[in-house]
Amino acid sequence: MYPPKSELARAIHYCRHSFQSTAVFSLFINLLMLLPAIYMMQVYDRVLSSGSTSTLMMLTLLAVFLFGVLGALEWIRSQILIRVSTRFDWLLNERLYHLLFRQALQSGGKSSVQPLSDLLVLRQFLTGNGLFAFFDAPWLPVYIGLLFLFHPSFGAVAIFSAIFLIILAIWNERATHDELEQANKVSVENSNITARNLRNAEVAHALGMVPNLLARWQTKQQQLILLQAVASEKAGLIAALSKTYRITIQSLVLGLGAWLAIDKQISPGVMIGGSILLGRALAPIDLMIASWKQFLSARTAYDRLDTLLGQFPVEPERMPLPKPKGAVRAEQAVVVPPGSKVAVIKAISFTIQPGTFVALIGASASGKSSLARAMLGIWPVANGVMRLDGANVSQYDRDLMGQYIGYLPQDIELFDGTIAENVARFGEVDSNKVVAAAQLAGVHEMILQLPQGYDTEIGGAGGILSAGQRQRVGLARAIYGEPVLIILDEPNSNLDDVGEQALAKALAQLKQRGATIIVITHRVGILNLVDRIMVLNEGALLLDGPRDEVLAKLSQRPIQQAIPTQQGGVL
Repeated sequence: MYPPKSELARAIHYCRHSFQSTAVFSLFINLLMLLPAIYMMQVYDRVLSSGSTSTLMMLTLLAVFLFGVLGALEWIRSQILIRVSTRFDWLLNERLYHLLFRQALQSGGKSSVQPLSDLLVLRQFLTGNGLFAFFDAPWLPVYIGLLFLFHPSFGAVAIFSAIFLIILAIWNERATHDELEQANKVSVENSNITARNLRNAEVAHALGMVPNLLARWQTKQQQLILLQAVASEKAGLIAALSKTYRITIQSLVLGLGAWLAIDKQISPGVMIGGSILLGRALAPIDLMIASWKQFLSARTAYDRLDTLLGQFPVEPERMPLPKPKGAVRAEQAVVVPPGSKVAVIKAISFTIQPGTFVALIGASASGKSSLARAMLGIWPVANGVMRLDGANVSQYDRDLMGQYIGYLPQDIELFDGTIAENVARFGEVDSNKVVAAAQLAGVHEMILQLPQGYDTEIGGAGGILSAGQRQRVGLARAIYGEPVLIILDEPNSNLDDVGEQALAKALAQLKQRGATIIVITHRVGILNLVDRIMVLNEGALLLDGPRDEVLAKLSQRPIQQAIPTQQGGVL
């Protein structure tokens, strides 16, 4: 038997032995579920007719023992499914976590944590009572067969009742499917919009946008509530019909049994046993109807995950490459931002030798940050090649390559944790390396002034840190571990004079170490340290060469907003 092609189906296939064990336990559980009917039949037909208290005592003790076995089997079956859900989560959680980052990179940061929520829905369904109904439902023909042995009339009632409840189940599916599916989509969309709005809480509060955002959220929320209400009303009606019918038919079967007993066709014990057995036979179908909403949610979550995993297949394992020296080469590289169809870097070619200090300048929206992302492999090139030490950057294992890279983005994002953990990139915190990076970034003394020093907890937005302090902590993170390629995007945009001096000192020391440094800047101070200047204009490499040569050319014919001025502005 070949394993399924779908990655999600393979994960379930991997757990098949546990499901088979659950089916075996369900076999014995359903056999023991006959016990109440058998016990009542023996009491009515044997004990009452003989008046033997010793027989009643033995039957009762045996029944209690078997009920205990039944409870133990039920517990074991539930434990198996709990472990199945744990294994299922273990098989997929790491994969989904990596997938979220790949999705965020390819969508320009528009990823959401919905896949993790979908995984939670599936895990909860695997441990819920609704799944037990699917294991118990196949025993319905067995119960119906036994009811036919009791009396053909019992069997006929059971068949009619099963068909009626199955029709209710199908009705439930068709009546609620569209509303629940649409409600799930609206819920996911509304949650994603709210999460994005919360990331801009400061702006929303300062500009008085919260009431307007609330109005938009309420519109979506009302749509969600209406869809869920319509689906719940239909499901509630069907569930009520199902429960009412099952209770009614059990009572009517008692009446039928009494009529047959009066007519001497069956014994009083069979009358009671038939009613109990019919209730047990119809219980799984009733439970399926009651838990249909959870089943639909699980199926929707499964479909979303299956689609997402298909869109982002597992990346092949790559052979580890030697530690790079920091040589960067672009060969007719074309870069298109995620979600866009317009190239921002247009067939650009250059070579940067290891240990070179390069300033990347140009007008706003000229493609500087996009080129930096392409050099790091954050954005794939749409055409051409971007190489690091001769190898395509896409050939590097990202987790291994990261230790050789230093990157400070224009928008500083720190992570929930201590300052030491942020500087150490949440790996094993080497205190000597953390302090060395902080000292080189000129932020060591500032950190010592914080309430808990390097152990100070900060949030993703930096918490108690100012914009300049966040930038300097981000710089310490970028240069942690002596990376060979360092790319800094506007590293001085939030720095004061003291911070500027500390940055210049850090860059000078990094240059002495022989690291390849690429700095995107609009300020003149850093240019005194660089070996080479590259000027971008509308995605094309306008000028490229030694610092003094490029500065001389720009002084003769300056490009608007391309070169920093002595006053810290731009021409």
